[in-house]
Amino acid sequence: MPVPVPRQRAIPAVESGQAQAAPAVRGLSGASGDPGTEAPRKEAHQEEKAEKTTSTTTDTNLTLLLIEDDPGGSPIVPELLDQSGKPIRIRTARNLTEAARLLTDDVHCILLDLALPAPGRTDDSDDELNVLRHVLELAPRHAVLALTASGDAERGAEAVRVGAQDYLFRDELDGRLLSRAIRYAVERKRSDTAERRLAEGRLRVQENRRLERGLLPTPLLHGSPLRFAARYRPGRSRALLGGDFYDVVRTPDGTVHAMIGDVCGHGPDEAALGVELRIAWRALTLAGLCGDELLNTLQQVLEHERSDDEIFATLCTVDIAPDGRRAGLCLAGHPAPLVARPGRAPRLLPYDNNGPALGLLPGARWPRMQVELGREWSLMLYTDGLIEGHVGAGRERLGQDGMVEMISRQLSQGLRGEQLLREAVNEVRELNGGELTDDVAVLLLDRVP
Repeated sequence: MPVPVPRQRAIPAVESGQAQAAPAVRGLSGASGDPGTEAPRKEAHQEEKAEKTTSTTTDTNLTLLLIEDDPGGSPIVPELLDQSGKPIRIRTARNLTEAARLLTDDVHCILLDLALPAPGRTDDSDDELNVLRHVLELAPRHAVLALTASGDAERGAEAVRVGAQDYLFRDELDGRLLSRAIRYAVERKRSDTAERRLAEGRLRVQENRRLERGLLPTPLLHGSPLRFAARYRPGRSRALLGGDFYDVVRTPDGTVHAMIGDVCGHGPDEAALGVELRIAWRALTLAGLCGDELLNTLQQVLEHERSDDEIFATLCTVDIAPDGRRAGLCLAGHPAPLVARPGRAPRLLPYDNNGPALGLLPGARWPRMQVELGREWSLMLYTDGLIEGHVGAGRERLGQDGMVEMISRQLSQGLRGEQLLREAVNEVRELNGGELTDDVAVLLLDRVP
């Protein structure tokens, strides 16, 4: 675990009493690596704010932190010049405690004498690079050069394998060689950091895609006359995956079961829990469970799998009879679906018997309401991200009434299916004045005789 370094102002070498004063100079120039995708790019931008030591621009001074124990006080580092011929600022620490104090944000590179005894090392210790490991823990974002005895190339190469950017021989140091090595180490560290961010970003994107496939599966509607459409739009922060999920299956008796849910919070744990609940719902539905019995079992799954006792999930389930004219509805703390019929204004299905969200009340019950759908209809299930966006610059939110009015207008314009959902989500975003803070999932089932 990295040793915490207190934030403080930069300490010039002359103030520390460890090195001679040198004029302020310009540092190396360079651009950060391009992660390649939008999510990794945002993350890299956030990390760069906290990792100033890994970037070198024309507005920063190039500073070297020398960590070496020389009882005689004789300098081992010659006068150093940057690529423009100006002196490089040097700080000297005789142990890791001093190094931690001098390791401020303007330090670009560390020159470590491998002969320095590591904390807690005994004479019979077989780990000669223990001090390097301590420095890498102390300064994981800084470039490190290892300094070893002349001819000890094997030890130097091992230092690079452990994590140093390069190694140098103590007896062969000269200003030109060391200046070039510092520039190389800084650039290599910055390149390694950019590559690591890119790799982490790609892995995160791949993991998010796998989780989203689990949250938003392909419906099982073979043999059903109902038409299916769905729309999912991630929220503003895509470093964190949301927990919205849905599913639709048709059982052998011809009943079509639809579900949409939302795990509170954002992140991989919540998304993974959403995947588990979605898969459990499909398995239980195909096994013949529905209504209160199904939701009670899902609550047991949630209570067993959640990482925190305060995590809960809202859920809406609908089971549509084989003739398509009626349905059973269960709500667990979730907004009621919207139904639209030809010649009638869209309306919300009854929600008077809405039960609590899953995971809130042990032994809770979820009444199953019977609703009439009619001969021709459209049924829309959605998560609260669709109705919680703001309307304009004030605090007013769209709400369910605003959503019903919006969908009614869009239906009157002839929008249906995928086109209707796409326009609805886009309009909600525009009303909000930009990206929504929460994920939005919407599914639509249409029955057209």
